[in-house]
Amino acid sequence: MIRIDRADIAFQLFDLLDADRLSEATRFADWDRSGIDNVLDTAERIAIDHFLPHAAAVDENEPKFVDGKAIVDPRVGAALAVYREAGFFGAGFDHEWGGAQMPETLRIACAYMFSATNIGTAGYPFLTIGAANLIASFGSDEQKARYLAPMVEGRFFGTMCLSEPQAGSSLSDIATKAEPAGDGTYRISGRKMWISGGEQEMSENIVHMVLAKIPGGPAGVKGISLFIVPKYRVGEDGAVGARNGVTLAGLNHKMGYRGTTNTLLNFGEAGECIGHLVGEPHKGLAYMFQMMNEARIGVGLGATALASAGYQASLAYAKDRPQGRHPDGKDATSKQVPIVEHADIRRLLLAQKSAVEGAFALLLYCARLVDGIRIGTDEAKMRDDELLLDLLTPVAKSWPSEFCLEANKHAIQVLGGYGYTRDYPVERLYRDNRLNPIHEGTHGIQGMDILGRKVVQANGSGLELLAGRIGETVAEASSVAVLSAHASDLANHLAETVKLTRVLAGELAKDPRKALANATIYLDMFGHVVIAWMWLRQALVAAHKLEAGEGDANFLHGKLAACRYFFAYELPRTKAQKELLAKLDETTLDMQAEWF
Repeated sequence: MIRIDRADIAFQLFDLLDADRLSEATRFADWDRSGIDNVLDTAERIAIDHFLPHAAAVDENEPKFVDGKAIVDPRVGAALAVYREAGFFGAGFDHEWGGAQMPETLRIACAYMFSATNIGTAGYPFLTIGAANLIASFGSDEQKARYLAPMVEGRFFGTMCLSEPQAGSSLSDIATKAEPAGDGTYRISGRKMWISGGEQEMSENIVHMVLAKIPGGPAGVKGISLFIVPKYRVGEDGAVGARNGVTLAGLNHKMGYRGTTNTLLNFGEAGECIGHLVGEPHKGLAYMFQMMNEARIGVGLGATALASAGYQASLAYAKDRPQGRHPDGKDATSKQVPIVEHADIRRLLLAQKSAVEGAFALLLYCARLVDGIRIGTDEAKMRDDELLLDLLTPVAKSWPSEFCLEANKHAIQVLGGYGYTRDYPVERLYRDNRLNPIHEGTHGIQGMDILGRKVVQANGSGLELLAGRIGETVAEASSVAVLSAHASDLANHLAETVKLTRVLAGELAKDPRKALANATIYLDMFGHVVIAWMWLRQALVAAHKLEAGEGDANFLHGKLAACRYFFAYELPRTKAQKELLAKLDETTLDMQAEWF
C-alpha cells in the first residue's frame, strides 16, 4: 500500500526549485537533470526493494539486549549494505573525502524516500551523516583522515550524545567529564541517555560525538566541549583496534522507530575511555548546534515522509474500498461507491495532502538555501540565506512533526477499524511519527527558540527577509485570477504576524516569562503562515502550467485544490491564535503547581 509519489518529487524539485540548474555551479557540475533522475531512480529502487520489505518485521521484533550487545534484525544491516554500495552515505560530501558532492536539495529528496519506506533503518545513515558533517566542519585533518573517511564510505556509523538521565534537554546540567590525559587525549566518564544508534553490530565502528565538560572550565553551557569517542579505538593507520570503554547499559523500549536502537551508554565504567577534542575547548555546544540544526531539519523530513506513506496508503485504500452510497442515493440495492467518493473522506485526504506536500516544499526550500550558501559568491546574499535558514529551522522541524503526525491520524481514520490494526501499515506509521514532536528538541523548545531568539536576532532581520520573500510571491499571485484571493489572504496574515511579533519582541525585553508563556502557540501560528506561502508558491507554478497546457492536468488541479483547502480550512485557525497571543495571556503562568 505504501508508494512513493515521484510526480510530486519531480514537481517540487524541477518545476518549483529548478534543481537541474544547480549543475551550472562548479561544485554540482555532475548533477544535471539526467544525473538527478538516475539517482532518484536508484534511491526509489533501494527504498522499495530493500527498506520497505522489513519495515513491519523490525517493528514487531525490536532490537534485543543480549550479553551487553544490541542485536538488530539482520535485514537492517543487509539493506544498509546496499545503501552503502550505492554511495548514499557519502552522497553530500566533498570529492576530497570520497563523496559525490550531491546537492542538498537532491540528497533530501532521496532521504525522503528512504524514510517513507522504513524510518527505523533510515535512522542509522541519518545520524552518521550528521556526525560526519560535524567532523568535516570542525575536526582536524588527522581526525578527518581517521574518522571522516570511513564514515563517508559507510564503514563507520555515527551518533550524537547530548542528553543524560539527570539533565534531559537542560544541557547546562550535563555531568559527563573529560579529564586531560597529558598526551592530547582525554579520559571520558559519565552516562548518556536516549542515544539513537548507540550500539549495534552492523558497522565496523561507531563514532560517538559526545558533549562533556573539562574540569575547571566555565559553568553551564559555556563549559561544554565536543569529543570524538569511538566504540573501538582507531590506530594511526586507520586499523580498528580494542574496545574503548563505551558500554551499553540498556535499551529503551520505544513506541515507534523500533528499528533504530535507542540506548543508555556508560563511558569509562568498564575500562579506559579515550576521547579526542574537536576544535577548541568549551565551544562544544556551538559546534554541536550544526548537527542539531541538521538533525532538526532531518526530523521534519522524517515526519513528512511518514505522513506521505500514510497518505499514499489511505488514498489507495479509499479508492479501492466500496462502502455506502451518496447522501442522495436512496436505492439500497444500488452499487456501493468507493469511500473516496464521500466528502468527509476527501476532507481527510486533502488534509493529509496539504500537510505532506506543504511540509515537503518547506524542507526542500531549506535544502535549496543550504545549496545556495555552499555555491554562493555574493556574500550579502549568503548571509541573508543563512539568516533565513536559521529562522526557518524550528518551523521545518516542528510544523511537520506536529501536523504531519495529525495527517497520520487522518490516515487511520480513513481506514476505520482496519487502520487501528497491525494488518495495515498506518498504525505503525503513526507510532513512528509520534516521536518527532519530541525528537531533537521538543515542540515547546522549538517555540522558545523561534520566539525567544530567531525572530528577534539581528534586530529582526530574518523576519524582514522572510516577509520580503513572501511579499514577492504574493505580488506575483495577485495577478492570477484563481489565486488573487489567496494572495490577499496571505498578505493580511503576514502583516498581522509581523505586527504581533513586534509586540511580543517588546514584551520579551521587559518580561521574558510573560512573552514566552505561549511561545508554542506562536510557533504553530508562524508555521501555518509559512506553509501557506509554500502552497501559494506551488499553486502559482501549477496555474501557469495549466494555462500553458503543460504537464498532467489532474496532478496540477490537485495542487490547486490542496492550496484552496489549506487557505480555507487550515490558515484561518491562526486568527484565534493571534488573538490569544496579542492578549499576552497569563493563564499558564498563573496556574500554580499545587492546584493540579
